[in-house]
Amino acid sequence: MAISMTTAAAERVRSFLQNRGKGVGLRVGVKTTGCSGLAYVLEFVDELNDDDQIFEEHGLKLIVDGKSLVYIDGTQLDFVKEGLNEGFQFNNPNVNGECGCGESFTV
Repeated sequence: MAISMTTAAAERVRSFLQNRGKGVGLRVGVKTTGCSGLAYVLEFVDELNDDDQIFEEHGLKLIVDGKSLVYIDGTQLDFVKEGLNEGFQFNNPNVNGECGCGESFTV
């Protein structure tokens, strides 16, 4: 079980962590919401929880709780710029469907 990130995502996360001035790494998880059921959550981590699993990629720590890992196992986090828009993109092989607005997904 693992998650990963592209070089572009790693550079963006590293930049955010440096600007923030603190943090162990980036938490990647899911929460129940939206019309399809699940949405991704990204947040900086200052302290680890007992059930956290840590994946190191490009010298950075991706932190995932055990409950979320079931839904995002195999996911690759990317950072994409398209015209004036930019943001993180989740390439999750477990997704069965997404809502029309792209905010939530089902597994």
